[in-house]
Amino acid sequence: MDPVRAPERRPQVIPLPEPSPRLMFLIPALDEQGRVGAVVRELRERFGDAHVVVVDDGSTDRTADEAREAGAHLLSHPFHMGYGAALQTGYKYALRRGVDLLIQMDGDGQHPPAEAGLLLERIDEGDLDLVVGSRFRGRGRYRMPLLRRLGSGLFSVITSRVVGRPVTDPTSGFQAMNARTLRFYQQDFYPFDYPDADILIRADYSGLRFDEVGVEMRAGPPGKSMHRGLRPLYYVYKALLSILLTWITGRRAR
Repeated sequence: MDPVRAPERRPQVIPLPEPSPRLMFLIPALDEQGRVGAVVRELRERFGDAHVVVVDDGSTDRTADEAREAGAHLLSHPFHMGYGAALQTGYKYALRRGVDLLIQMDGDGQHPPAEAGLLLERIDEGDLDLVVGSRFRGRGRYRMPLLRRLGSGLFSVITSRVVGRPVTDPTSGFQAMNARTLRFYQQDFYPFDYPDADILIRADYSGLRFDEVGVEMRAGPPGKSMHRGLRPLYYVYKALLSILLTWITGRRAR
């Protein structure tokens, strides 16, 4: 009689966790068909190891398909929630993935991927938590419509006075940040629509170290802007009110 054989024991295969990317590019996008794919492809060519994430904020065109086909990881909102909301979706995703550094940029090609290296070099030095790409620090000649230029100049003066040092482009969305800034930005105070000068002031009051580097930017597509129609009036009102509240609460905290 044959001896009873014990069942064969096979080694258990435990899948290794996907390695966390050191660097992530975050691109909030709304109806950027015909533009976002080129941005994603150039980022992947220049920064091969980076994780490129596009947050589709309820686009009605082929933005999502184009981003995915170009090689981006896609996060989608079921409907349009706002520029700030799209950024926060990306911030929270980056924190869950354990990202060390994040560079946010627009999907319309206004922020050239080649310029992202300048932000990366500066944040890599380790003495800053946040680096803002400035259109007005001597690289290139960025042309802005008169009203927007006046508004940008106003917020530059206010921000500089509040934080106590020159800030030339507080409305720039071209930024590099570390995990400390990501944890700060993921909080509930972060606006769902226009995070701009008020957020930089709040970051300064919270002890985050930030500075600017000069970058070259392209003009946005004609007729494609977050600040169309009556939106600039709302934007200026909302931003000034938010800056005032941030300044008052920040002074009390100090």
